Amino acid sequence: MGHPPDLRGAFVKPPAADSATTPFRHRYGASPLHLLLVLVSFALACYAGLRLLEGDPLGVALWFVGAALLHDLVLLPLYAAADLAVQRILGRGAREGARTPRAGVNHVRVPAFVSGVLLLVYWPLVLGEVGHYTVTTGLPSDVFLGRWLLITAGLFAASGAVLAVRLWTGRVSRGRGGGRPDPG
Repeated sequence: MGHPPDLRGAFVKPPAADSATTPFRHRYGASPLHLLLVLVSFALACYAGLRLLEGDPLGVALWFVGAALLHDLVLLPLYAAADLAVQRILGRGAREGARTPRAGVNHVRVPAFVSGVLLLVYWPLVLGEVGHYTVTTGLPSDVFLGRWLLITAGLFAASGAVLAVRLWTGRVSRGRGGGRPDPG
């Protein structure tokens, strides 16, 4: 393997000399359309931030800092430990060299992530803490926990079914082989 400068020439195509945007693309690294879209997205984010800060700037700033601290100091270690536990649990029954535990872990990660996002978005309804949604949704506030649990169970069941089909057909990826089943 060569040094990074040696490898760069093998993968990066030199810019065409006759292109009208060559100097811009060479300096910026992408097309002018990319720069325009980035600037528009920054302008939109600034507008949204200013609108958000109009009401209670100190409360919004405290909310952002609190959310960052809660995520980094509490939630990240919790779901990292849970992921490690799932990897170890699913890795115990595997034969030497088989990659099925990794596929099994991913079939736990995805439904857990989707369920967690649903809980994060709808937590006041799921925990039954908001009564005024009854008028908007036409549903009593105590049905959302059961429905979230059913959705979560359905996500895990569907993911388990997909894993079972992948294992049965031998389409689980095995290392760098690109999904080819073991010959033995």
